[in-house]
Amino acid sequence: PCCGGSPEDVRMTTRFDEADFFSSVLSTVHETGHALYELGLPREWVRQPVGKAIGMAMHESQSLLIEMQACRSPEFLSYFAPLAREHLGSAADGAFAPDNLLRHALRVERGYIRVDADEVTYPLHVILRYRLERALVAGDLKVRDLPGAWNDGMRELVGVTPPDDRLGCLQDIHWPSGAFGYFPSYTMGAIAASQLFRTANEKDANIRPRLAEGDFAPLVAFLRQHVHGQGSRWTTQELLERVTGKRL
Repeated sequence: PCCGGSPEDVRMTTRFDEADFFSSVLSTVHETGHALYELGLPREWVRQPVGKAIGMAMHESQSLLIEMQACRSPEFLSYFAPLAREHLGSAADGAFAPDNLLRHALRVERGYIRVDADEVTYPLHVILRYRLERALVAGDLKVRDLPGAWNDGMRELVGVTPPDDRLGCLQDIHWPSGAFGYFPSYTMGAIAASQLFRTANEKDANIRPRLAEGDFAPLVAFLRQHVHGQGSRWTTQELLERVTGKRL
């Protein structure tokens, strides 16, 4: 899944897994967070440097805020569960009960795939990639040795060994597209997302109740004012301090 384009024309892709519909939902809402950021940038500053997103750490904070904070909340899942049951299950199917979906959304388990990882193991996937990137750029690791180094790192950090490179070092698009140094933005973004979501709920008590109705308007309004609409007026740290009172 990815999101791209310009503030006037944002395009998203997603993916589908017939064995796990929730993975598709989370992929879609993650990219929606990116799209909302781009669409919310200040129109009067469009195509000027100050009108662009601050950087990828803040961009990932917006996608992870929607995916990890809002859409894994008990409130949103209470709204989402009956829809899932209506289209994918039956009235008697307990798998689609809100509390069961919440357990599914918040479960912690070791896995091969970064984009499917929970909030506990996700940073470990990022740490592995950052270590390998540094070694590759420094010349201490040759590309042909990457699969073995990846598997060793997964075994050390996550506790699993991928059975093949499709579930190992070939799972991400970043390195083939030349996006080295990108992965730390996911962890910084996850931390910023948590800060921003907490502050948003402190400032607007309607956000969580409205998520229970499938209504993201109060949350998006907060982000439009305090994040999206600010463009690049501030650094990431300055913006977080202005909004949440604390640096990352």
